[in-house]
Amino acid sequence: MLQVNAISFGYSDKKNINGIGFTVEKGKNVAIIGESGCGKSTLLKLIYGLHDVDEGRIFWNDTQVTGPKYNLVPGMPFMKYLAQDFDLMPYITVAENVGKYLSNFYPEEKQERIQELLEIVEMTEYADVKAQYLSGGQQQRVALARVLALEPEVLLLDEPFSHIDNFRKNALRRNLFAYLKAKGITVLIATHDSVDALSFADETIVLKDGLLIDKGNSSEIYRNPKSKYSASLFGEVNEIKLSQLVENEEDTLLFLYPHQLRVVENGFMKVVVKQSYFKGSHYLIKAALGGKAIFFEHDSELEHNSQVTLMLR
Repeated sequence: MLQVNAISFGYSDKKNINGIGFTVEKGKNVAIIGESGCGKSTLLKLIYGLHDVDEGRIFWNDTQVTGPKYNLVPGMPFMKYLAQDFDLMPYITVAENVGKYLSNFYPEEKQERIQELLEIVEMTEYADVKAQYLSGGQQQRVALARVLALEPEVLLLDEPFSHIDNFRKNALRRNLFAYLKAKGITVLIATHDSVDALSFADETIVLKDGLLIDKGNSSEIYRNPKSKYSASLFGEVNEIKLSQLVENEEDTLLFLYPHQLRVVENGFMKVVVKQSYFKGSHYLIKAALGGKAIFFEHDSELEHNSQVTLMLR
């Protein structure tokens, strides 16, 4: 089990991580989400041991994670950390990059392992291409393969799909997370992409300004967000009082996603349509409620400045 016990850290007098504590069971996939600058990358670096915590302690099972004060080469040997800069060697081939840390004592086994990893990240045809000639997305895929070469107990991924095209990202995610789950590797992934959290993570941690403001089952955080901030990390969200939707109800505050609202003939909430955005399977409608923007989904485009009424779906 990974144990993060009330850790704090700051690059200056300001705390970038402030009193964060949580546990992660072996083999679980945990997404860390939050706005830019909230502390996601810093948290991963502390867990890996690239910085010394100012307060608190971190353990993997019974081993304490220690930073540069205690290690000549920072980073824990049973962990692997994939940073956003990839850190590939540009003048050697893709295969050589992936096999960089694999032993040459058994060359056949080494080549089989490299081949297996390149298949996972769909880079087999680039095995003999030098890294300097790859696109950013291709380099990111090679970097993913390299951190898996010597299977870690804990894998820390910092925005691992940020440079990869959507059409390739979806298949890669399915392949990668299925492989990690089958191997029982514990994963923490810092991400801006809600798909990483909702489709692949067992749990989600929400950070804001260096504080942990929510942790739990990913679907539960999505369905019952504690704040508009948490809900907004999954897409557009409306902050609405229940009394605006249902007559004679109390002023309970709701955080509703666009798909949770629908157009009806005699709804209680009257809004004015301002913009229709085609999303393929539906339209996202931006409307005005007084001076406030409201978003909802509809199966067709709605006329600008037309008035419609809404209710809960």
